[in-house]
Amino acid sequence: MENMNWQLPGLRRDWRSEAMTLPGLLVAVPALTLAGFWLLGEPGLYCVAIGVPLAAALRLLARPAGAALPRSWQSPFDLKRTQIEAAAEAILRDSLESGRTTACILFAIDDFSLMRSRLGLRAADLILTQVAQRLQGGLRRTDTVASLGDGIFGVLLTPTARADLESLLQICARLQKAVAEPVLLDGTQLHVSISAGFSQPDRVPDATGHSLVETAEAALREAQGRGPGSVRAYSAEMHRRRVSQSKLIDEVREALANGQIRPWFQPQISTDTGRVTGFEALARWSHPERGMIPPAEFLPAMEAAGLLEQLGETVLYNSLSALKAWDRAQVEVPTVGVNFSLDELRNPTLLDRIAWELDRFSLAPDRLTVEVLENVISESADDTVSRNISGLSRLGCRIDLDDFGTGHSSITNIRRFTVSRLKIDRSFVMRVDEDREQQRMVAAILTMAERLELDSLAEGVETLGEHTMLAQLGCGHVQGYGIGRPMPFEETIAWLAEHSAKLVAPPEIGRKTG
Repeated sequence: MENMNWQLPGLRRDWRSEAMTLPGLLVAVPALTLAGFWLLGEPGLYCVAIGVPLAAALRLLARPAGAALPRSWQSPFDLKRTQIEAAAEAILRDSLESGRTTACILFAIDDFSLMRSRLGLRAADLILTQVAQRLQGGLRRTDTVASLGDGIFGVLLTPTARADLESLLQICARLQKAVAEPVLLDGTQLHVSISAGFSQPDRVPDATGHSLVETAEAALREAQGRGPGSVRAYSAEMHRRRVSQSKLIDEVREALANGQIRPWFQPQISTDTGRVTGFEALARWSHPERGMIPPAEFLPAMEAAGLLEQLGETVLYNSLSALKAWDRAQVEVPTVGVNFSLDELRNPTLLDRIAWELDRFSLAPDRLTVEVLENVISESADDTVSRNISGLSRLGCRIDLDDFGTGHSSITNIRRFTVSRLKIDRSFVMRVDEDREQQRMVAAILTMAERLELDSLAEGVETLGEHTMLAQLGCGHVQGYGIGRPMPFEETIAWLAEHSAKLVAPPEIGRKTG
């Protein structure tokens, strides 16, 4: 099996074959047309303008059946994924004939997308090139190394007498150590780590090239979920989880289409007045047979299926509908909070869609609170995310920074994203009435919020003692099971009436006896 060549920016190419690709010829048409006009007049101009594209198209059509398209005409990711699966198929056939064995290993540069956003494309290309060279340098000349895009590399081992679990772990460890050597970038050293997932033919459901690569991908995802530098082997248990997740993805897609997944609403109240200051919309799945399915179970399946944006649209529509219904019922609900996923915040059309939805329901923008996780603004270098959050704030929507205290957001980011309110994470709220350290942490957060002229809300309040202490420390709003559990819209109006009655009812005074 010949070693497959991989190409990355900065590596040598054959300029003659590159120039003869269809895009290369088309780029040269204006210059060739001008030369034809100067040399031959109008006939030369027409010949070049028509003849060059026609010749390039005929060259493309004349290529042998099944031949790969030129690199500049086809996506490198698609091309190389197809190549590595074809190579895996050939290696599997070879291993069956020779009685030897093989394996597919996928390596991923840890946090590559974040690295590319922070350091730029040039630095990312340099990192890719050096990692690829180190991987190839640590393998046999006959082993296959291919880039699968987004910082992921595929390795196919030429059939060998021994490719058991221990040997593959040793190979992964050796290549991880090679990649861990510092990368020189503009005179500074950058440390890179890689995670790995591998599959062996005797552990995959069917011995095909596609299955070998696909199962290695599943093992890699498992490794990435365990933290940087992790290694995982594909196993029967992983296969059962994949089948289960695949089934769950089909179910969750159908449930979303059938309206089984919709928002439930959890109340938020003022610590000064006790009045409801808003509701947070939380996605809930009411399964007709299994009952309530927790978000921790179905949200990962929705993310895997690429349904988070569709879920966001469903929650937003139902939340704005709820606001109009509360208005018609003449109950006061100032705002509803909706969580926005990173996928939604990366959508360049988000701002226009929100403005259209608010106008459609004839609602003022300040009736909608946009809830953004702290790690989104602390880790995202995406300009689209920044523009969307800032644009929603300028539109008049309120911006809540959710789970505050669990990420690493700076005051600069809080100001840059024009945050309106900090939502203190439940981990700081638990036993705040009993734990002095908790009280000091919450007091520090509230002092910062006050100096920045930001409102505050504590999540996860479960006891009267926590509620009372948070009020004494100066927290503006509270939310949690001790106030009210998430409930379907149909129960909210009755809950609001009951809560209002408690606020106006006079305190009970015990009657004297004897």
